[in-house]
Amino acid sequence: MGLGCNAAGVVGCRVVDSPRERLIAILTNSLVPCNGRFPTLITVLTLFCAGGAAAGLALAGLVALGVAGTLLLSRLLSATLLRGTPSAFAMELPPYRRPRLGQVVVRSVLDRTVFVLGRAAAVAAPAGLLIWLCANWAPGGFPLLARCARGLDGLGGLLGMDGVILMAFLLSAPASELFLPLLLMGYLSTGVLAEPEDLTALGVLLSEQGWTELTAVCVLLFTLFHWPCTTTCLTVWRETGRARWAAAAVLLPTLLGGTLCLLTASGARLLGLG
Repeated sequence: MGLGCNAAGVVGCRVVDSPRERLIAILTNSLVPCNGRFPTLITVLTLFCAGGAAAGLALAGLVALGVAGTLLLSRLLSATLLRGTPSAFAMELPPYRRPRLGQVVVRSVLDRTVFVLGRAAAVAAPAGLLIWLCANWAPGGFPLLARCARGLDGLGGLLGMDGVILMAFLLSAPASELFLPLLLMGYLSTGVLAEPEDLTALGVLLSEQGWTELTAVCVLLFTLFHWPCTTTCLTVWRETGRARWAAAAVLLPTLLGGTLCLLTASGARLLGLG
């Protein structure tokens, strides 16, 4: 379910009876890419992979890497922080009855759709205001977005990226779909979000901004492994009842993604590929 929406995947963890294993599933759900991250993955792979077949294989490899990260982190959590006795998973088949359409629709709408949309709406308004202020407020004649991006250049360079990329990741926390529009807004200094309409022009722009194959690889890795969207974090908080588990759901994938990017960038530079 996390491949569609990580927030819905977290809600779907209710089917796990063991509280310990349910928590492990909740904390590792965001390691698989949701629909919000697929546009970034597909766009970057299309621009930097030679041929559609290669891009398709690379995308499948990234999904497999996400699954591997989920299994690895689950094993690590079950052996350390959430140590306990493994339980058996048994699903009993209930008696077959004719489904009640009204009851199914109402429960689906109230338990899943309305809940997730409500959480998304709760963060959309303040997030939109924050993005607008960053792009249009220019104390001293220098936009706040550009100031923050410049301050993040050092950390971005260590991770094989730049400050604008990291700023786009941070501001796209409410919805991962915002990453590419925020990236364009940061590079073009337009003050408004813009969708990439022409892949060729986008590729030229990224090349002009210093993007290389190493930059693309690090962006792909960090897109795959970084903090979940705000709606997912609120859902984790609601499902677990503890803010610390929501914080853990943010820190665990971010540390994994940052470590992978740091190792990749450092290794490439040592080999003269950076």
